[in-house]
Amino acid sequence: MEIPKEVIEAAERLGISVVDVILNQLYLRDPTESIRLRLELARKYLSEAGEYVSKGDAIQASEKAYKAAEEIVKALAEKYNTPENQQAIREGRWYTHLLLKACSRLSKTLGDWVLDGWNAGYSLHVWGFS
Repeated sequence: MEIPKEVIEAAERLGISVVDVILNQLYLRDPTESIRLRLELARKYLSEAGEYVSKGDAIQASEKAYKAAEEIVKALAEKYNTPENQQAIREGRWYTHLLLKACSRLSKTLGDWVLDGWNAGYSLHVWGFS
């Protein structure tokens, strides 16, 4: 069944990511597939960021790069089933503070590159519009 455009638009107006809702539910049934799809989304966003850079659109390039960083953090949080991932599943969405907490936790295990990558992506999100 196709989701009506009006439903998606109403959800997005309320700050609900339909993609996250679907991927969170998929994670509960098949974590490997959810992680794979999040990494595919990250690749897609990075590719789109490159396209926007070549067009000279720094604002959209920054936003796509941030979205890539966000998906990578979510995929890592899912892979390691962090408490932040569990909370996002319970609450039905990821919040910025959960992403930062997940990065801090993952950095302790995987290295500073996780937090460094998130900080770079988030800086693009916040300052890329200037």
